[in-house]
Amino acid sequence: MKSDKLPERGEIVIDASGCVVGRLATQIAKILLKRPKLVVKVINVEKAVITGDREMVVNWFLKKISEWRTHYNPKKVGPKVPRRPDRVFKRVVRGMLPKGEAGRWALKRLKVYVSTPLELIQRETYKIPTAKIVQRPLMRYVTLEEVWRSIDPSAWEQWKKAQTVWEKRIKQITS
Repeated sequence: MKSDKLPERGEIVIDASGCVVGRLATQIAKILLKRPKLVVKVINVEKAVITGDREMVVNWFLKKISEWRTHYNPKKVGPKVPRRPDRVFKRVVRGMLPKGEAGRWALKRLKVYVSTPLELIQRETYKIPTAKIVQRPLMRYVTLEEVWRSIDPSAWEQWKKAQTVWEKRIKQITS
């Protein structure tokens, strides 16, 4: 996406489906830093992908969670490892922003959503073509939703039930 197409102020909605998490996060971090009066809303973040073997990615998350919770941190206090796709993505973007006041202000202007909220359904969405995954033979990747399902299955099941109800409601509203 060319930066001249983006507005200087207001808000934009970016669709994360089919995008690589790291590439999308770098582009969003650049947008947040270059345009201080622009609010960025990212939708469908559960459809964003992490490249690599599924087992490797899930085991990396599980190792990170278990190390914070047991070996290094027996009292279970301190930084928590996010499990939900929206929080994972926001944490990735936070890591790409500078420390200090500029990074904090930029992160406050970022809103990340799992699926599409009702108020953003009719809005124009931007796609970032440089962040899209390029399909190659034997390429392995996993979506953030699949990682969440493997790490925290009970929370994922509750969300999936609510999602089916939500989709029925959206169909009623839009038709």
